[in-house]
Amino acid sequence: MKGIRRFFGLVGGEFWGLVRLNLLFCACLLPSGAVFLAGLFGFYSEIALFISLLVAFPVGGAVVAYFFCITKMLRYQPGYIWHDFKRKFRENARQAAMPGILCTAFVYAQVYLWGTFLFGGAGIDAVWLIPGAMFLLVFSMVAPYFFLQVAYIDLKTKQIIINSVLLSFASAPRSFMGAAMGGVVWVAFFVLLPQSLAVAPLLLLFGFSLSWLLNLMWLWPAVNKQFRIEETLRR
Repeated sequence: MKGIRRFFGLVGGEFWGLVRLNLLFCACLLPSGAVFLAGLFGFYSEIALFISLLVAFPVGGAVVAYFFCITKMLRYQPGYIWHDFKRKFRENARQAAMPGILCTAFVYAQVYLWGTFLFGGAGIDAVWLIPGAMFLLVFSMVAPYFFLQVAYIDLKTKQIIINSVLLSFASAPRSFMGAAMGGVVWVAFFVLLPQSLAVAPLLLLFGFSLSWLLNLMWLWPAVNKQFRIEETLRR
C-alpha cells in the first residue's frame, strides 16, 4: 500500500518532468525506431533493419540519463530535467553506446517475434515463444541494473555487466517484480492491439516514464544499498 501511494505521489508531483523525460528519450530513439518500423513493414527490410541499429548509438546514453533523472525523483532530490539529462548523456554516451545498440537489437527482435506471432501467426512457430519469453524476462531483470550503475558508478563495462547479473539474481524477487511491473504497460498494449492504438499518443507522451518509474521503484533500493549511493552523495 505504501508503494502504491508513493507511486501515485510521484506521478502527481513529477508529472510534467516525467513527460519531458519521455519526450527527450523519444527524440533520441526516433531515428532508429522510424527506420526499424520502415523495415518491419517491408521497405528495404534488411538494409533498414541494419541502419536502424547503426543510428541507435544515442539510445544507451539516453537510457542512462533517463534512469538518473528518475532516481533523483525517487531520492526526492530537486531536478533540472534538461540540464541533468544533457549532462548525464554527455558523460556516459560513449560507454553506453554499444550496450544500448545491443539492447535495441534485442528489443527489436522481440517486437518482430511477438508481432509476427500475433499478426502473422503462420510465420512463427509457437514453440519459439517460450525461449523468447524467457530471454525477455532475463533481459528485463538484468539490463536496468547495467544502466543504473553506469549512471552512478565509475567502473569498466565488463565489471558492470558482471555486477548486473549478480545483482539481478541476488535480488531475484525484486528484479522479477521490477521486470513485471515495468513491462505491464507494453504487454497490455501489444496484447490489446489494434484497440490499444487509441492510447498510442498517451504512450508516446508518458509510456516510457510510467514503465521505468514502476521498474526503478523496485530496483533502485537494491542498487542503492549495494553501492551506498545516497550515503556517498551526502558526503
